[in-house]
Amino acid sequence: MRRFPLAAAAAAFLLVLLPLATAATTSGGKSPPTSTTAAKAKAPAPAPAPPNVTALMSKGGCKAFASLVTKSPDALSSFQSAVGGGVTAFCPTDDAVRAFMPSYKNLSDDGKASLLLFHAVPVYYTLRGLKSSNGPMNTLATDGSSRNYNFTVQNVGDQVSIRTEASDAVAKVRSTVYDKDPVAIYAVDTVLEPVELFEPVEAPAPAPAPVADAPKASKRGARHRPKHVADAPGPAVDDDAADGDQRKNAKKNKAPGGGQSTRWLAAITAAVAVAAAVLV
Repeated sequence: MRRFPLAAAAAAFLLVLLPLATAATTSGGKSPPTSTTAAKAKAPAPAPAPPNVTALMSKGGCKAFASLVTKSPDALSSFQSAVGGGVTAFCPTDDAVRAFMPSYKNLSDDGKASLLLFHAVPVYYTLRGLKSSNGPMNTLATDGSSRNYNFTVQNVGDQVSIRTEASDAVAKVRSTVYDKDPVAIYAVDTVLEPVELFEPVEAPAPAPAPVADAPKASKRGARHRPKHVADAPGPAVDDDAADGDQRKNAKKNKAPGGGQSTRWLAAITAAVAVAAAVLV
């Protein structure tokens, strides 16, 4: 009578183990996935690397400028740091950099870095955004109130241009090198010169005021010319002096030269008469 409960207990135990054994056989002996494994499977993919600004510049016709940025540790690190928060760069074309190299070589290392950072704004601007933005802008070279390093954006129609106080030339945006938030790169045709590194351009002298024309004589004045005023009478001539002058003139007429002139005239008259007789 006592063995029946033990047999029933053994049978119940087997019924519990049988499903477990079946599950283990079906799964090939592998343990069910844990919560840690599921969490790893649902982890997001790593974020893409930020764009390489200098590489993009090189591909867009600004290889010389990108090379200068790469050779300046301060400028390169500032560009890379600004990418995450948004940046708009204006890279001069290779021809523009080549023409500017003599001036660039005369700058100190700090001056070179400031010049390169002067070509970028710490804000992402589309081309449409630039066209609607007129006025001064801070650059990556700006450092509080002691280092302004600002340039002015001026737009005429669809043309975006940049002006500085140190140059007469206006840098014009020629093409879009790259535009994908948060980075925009535009090619310009002139190197931007900050007034902190170069002498400001002298303002042109104001044009002289026009000189007023001299008043013209009126026609009425031209018609009525001033009458001639008779000369004042000279001193009275003494009668005795006048008689003396007349006597002197008479003596001159009686001079020997006067008689010779009369004889020559008579001779010429006679010769003419003879010639006329011969001809007859």
